[in-house]
Amino acid sequence: MKKYWTYGGLLIIICIAFWIFSGNDSLVQENDRLEVEVEEIIPEEENLLYGINVDDLDIVEGIVERNQTLSTLLAPFNVPYQIIDEIAKKSKSIFDVKKIAFNKKYTVLTPKDSSQAQFFIYEPNRTEFVVFNLGQPAIYKENKPMEIKNREIGGTISSSLYVNMTELGLTPDLIDQFADLYGWVVDFQRLQKDDKFKVIFKEQIVDDQIVGIEDIEAAYFEHMGQGYHAIPFEQNGIISYFDEKGNSLKKAFLRDPLKFSRISSRYSLSRFHPVQKRYKAHLGTDYAAPRGTEIRSVGDGTVLEATYRGGNGNFVKIRHNGTYTTQYLHMSKIGNGIKKGTRVKQGQVIGYVGSTGLATGPHLCFRFWKHGKQVDWLREEIPPAEPIEKANKLAFEQVKKDVIYKLSEIQYTEVLPLLTSN
Repeated sequence: MKKYWTYGGLLIIICIAFWIFSGNDSLVQENDRLEVEVEEIIPEEENLLYGINVDDLDIVEGIVERNQTLSTLLAPFNVPYQIIDEIAKKSKSIFDVKKIAFNKKYTVLTPKDSSQAQFFIYEPNRTEFVVFNLGQPAIYKENKPMEIKNREIGGTISSSLYVNMTELGLTPDLIDQFADLYGWVVDFQRLQKDDKFKVIFKEQIVDDQIVGIEDIEAAYFEHMGQGYHAIPFEQNGIISYFDEKGNSLKKAFLRDPLKFSRISSRYSLSRFHPVQKRYKAHLGTDYAAPRGTEIRSVGDGTVLEATYRGGNGNFVKIRHNGTYTTQYLHMSKIGNGIKKGTRVKQGQVIGYVGSTGLATGPHLCFRFWKHGKQVDWLREEIPPAEPIEKANKLAFEQVKKDVIYKLSEIQYTEVLPLLTSN
């Protein structure tokens, strides 16, 4: 009898356990069903302009006209003069409102329920914007989002480096860097038809427009059948460019004090002076260029003079070391901050092309001294920078191998001439 009770008890326990677990399973299923039925809440994206939510704001865009100021720009938007004056004073350390310039873009944001502007945004260049919060008031400057795009391109010379690179969509900044890179290897004023080039670089893009480039990553130029590789390599903490033998392409001086200019007159001991109408020594090199073209120091140094004097007009004279001195004449104006004792770097803008002094038109007269004597700049042997050091040769060889392979994969792009109809 006990045996039957024991079996009966076990059966009851099993039934109870089955009922409990089956009930919990239905609860689990019910919970799963409830979870499925809950909708996912996705936050709405804010409508941002210059980092400001403009959902409840009216947007007015414009271009600064001649002689417009912050006051005249904000006058139509009912901003009290006291606020304009306060924000002009507060902004000096961030952006001086006196520098608001002709033909620059601005944006005004006004609440939909008000006629008084809440924000004024000014774009001093293509990469930055300045926000004037007129309600607080407060001012801050931001960089626009920038995209970096890898590019590589090859081309053939049919007219000039500048023309053919421009036809392929390359910017003046890239062309200038390329010309400086090969300035002591190739005379770009004596290029031959069918000379070739390849270049690898990164473009900086803001608002779908190219605003600049980062340093050239590698390059190749073929002149009269002779190829020249430019291989970047970091040595002593500085990235420089070297040829295949490990010699530096850079020298103590830039090849030209102007970017992409034309030599109009060379060093001569007897040249007919166009103003004085007589033959006399011309101990410099003349570069023809439009008025206002930037003039660069060809090397590091210290300014000896930056002034106006007689036939020289506005000029700057720079001592580079105990051996070399350079002078830049006939400037329209001397660069900001350039004065006696100023330290300058290679490539730094020191002035602008003009025709001050004895000059018939805008140009730069560039003079070059060696040991205190004026010499022909174009015939001078300029010392190169240091080559690849022995300790770095194995690492350089590997970099060179990779760079030459990447450049070899680039195809030359042919620019087809435009078809004209009769």
